[in-house]
Amino acid sequence: MRILVTGASGLLGLNTALEASQQHEVFGSVNKNVIQSKTFTVIQSDLTEPGALEKLIDESKPDWVINCAALANLDACEANPALAEKLNSELPGKLANYVAKGGARLVHLSTDAVFDGERGNYTEEDKPNPLSLYARTKLSGEQVVLASNPEAIVARVNLFGWSLSGKRSLAEWFVNNLSAGNKIMGFTDVYFCPLLVNHLATLLLRMLELELHGLYHVVSSECANKFDFGVRLARLFGFDESLIEPASVSESGLSAARSPMLTLKADKLIRELGEPTPGLTEGLAGFYSQYRDGYPEFIQGMKV
Repeated sequence: MRILVTGASGLLGLNTALEASQQHEVFGSVNKNVIQSKTFTVIQSDLTEPGALEKLIDESKPDWVINCAALANLDACEANPALAEKLNSELPGKLANYVAKGGARLVHLSTDAVFDGERGNYTEEDKPNPLSLYARTKLSGEQVVLASNPEAIVARVNLFGWSLSGKRSLAEWFVNNLSAGNKIMGFTDVYFCPLLVNHLATLLLRMLELELHGLYHVVSSECANKFDFGVRLARLFGFDESLIEPASVSESGLSAARSPMLTLKADKLIRELGEPTPGLTEGLAGFYSQYRDGYPEFIQGMKV
């Protein structure tokens, strides 16, 4: 298959392009963060420019498109709402419409943050209630994608892994601070079900192979609060877990609202797969194995 991955310098996009390129011909589009790769073709393009999206698809001629392009930093979205709307809502709609005309299959990435986190254990049938501008624009993106292209997959996700900057995921934040001996907060009242990004990438490719369509929760079968996540990571890496102080998100001073109970149920996807999604224990073990094998240095070595 020929696969186009948009946002290929981001945490999800880059790891997805690398995973997909093991078996497929992959094109990865990037904007400001230019990268170099020996395993997939890198195309530099500002998809917000008129005609850029159409040109990218016409050049790459993909069978599958995995849309990871987004403004994903919550505080950056609050600071630049127009850009958030353009990247997270308008662009996915244009992409879905154009991909549908050409006959390619589309996966659009969304977020667990479309829910307010008041109760958790959300299914695809539950009504979203986004708290932040980021979450509102991502929900709008979901809706416009499925309206434009009912055969598309919309995947609500939460993930961690190694990134180009070394600073994009919660797991990297814990590693960076704990390895430096810094005291940090771990939220005891924020729950999530994160997948290792490489496990997520493999699931997205499997969903395309199965020709699924519609809305899916693509999350870990094992959930935790962020304090427990940090402690488990510290123990695995041999860091001092006492550096992580249990705290409430209300003590954090973060400007964008966070949803506290973002546990999602992936039963719909599990039925299609015929097996559970990877758990957090498996994900953290894979993250640590990558650390020992030099994967973070490999990823960061792709910077131009």
